[in-house]
Amino acid sequence: MEEAEAAPRPRGARFAGAGDDGAVVVQGPVSPAPPSAESGAEARATPRGARFAGAYEGEDGGKRRRRDRVADDGRRLAREAAERAAARRAAQEAVARLGRLRAEGRSGEAHVVLYEAAVWPAARLPVLAEELERAGLGADVSTLLWETACLPPAQLAAAAEALVAADRAADGEVLLRQSVSRPVPEVAHTAKALLAAGAPSRAAFLLEALVRARTPEDAARAGAEDPATLVPLLLDAAAEVSSSTHHDLAHALRTARLPGVPGLA
Repeated sequence: MEEAEAAPRPRGARFAGAGDDGAVVVQGPVSPAPPSAESGAEARATPRGARFAGAYEGEDGGKRRRRDRVADDGRRLAREAAERAAARRAAQEAVARLGRLRAEGRSGEAHVVLYEAAVWPAARLPVLAEELERAGLGADVSTLLWETACLPPAQLAAAAEALVAADRAADGEVLLRQSVSRPVPEVAHTAKALLAAGAPSRAAFLLEALVRARTPEDAARAGAEDPATLVPLLLDAAAEVSSSTHHDLAHALRTARLPGVPGLA
């Protein structure tokens, strides 16, 4: 009897690895390998975006932020202390020079000292006024304020704010009252600078001083610099003075055809 033909060797992926002797090794399903530490870290990636800002920085990140804030505060305080010291030195030197010139009867040169000091940074103005009073030169504070009232609008507004911040509000009011003798557009721009600096009460004070000191037509020309902003404030200021002042200003504003005036078609 003829020997039966050898059965054909199984083929295909199921039978991969079958030996030459015909034994078949069947491979079962392959289980996925457990995630490595590295892949697990990737799976647990730190959330990003504004919602999670700072949430995963940990204790070290918080400590660094606190150290940075403390360092920033320290530098700021040191800078402010240096600026105060410089302002005090400059004021004392100017007062000493002014005192010598006054003693020698050189009033013209003494006035130049005050003129030059008026253009200092605004924060130095109240320090200088204090040193003048301490040296018995209080009368020169008025001259200093007069010179300061001639500064450009933004600097003038900053000087008034510096005086108020240093508890010298009366000097700040004197400064603003003196400034209404300037050209009307400059007064209007000073009022706008005060508003921009967040000082609406000082802007109202200035505009009331303008209404009191100048003609209704002058006040109307101030309003023309920025009708939407200044016309309502001017009318409020005029109403604080008197009903007749309010009436006269409203008439001048209507004549100038400025918007925002009651009764203007």
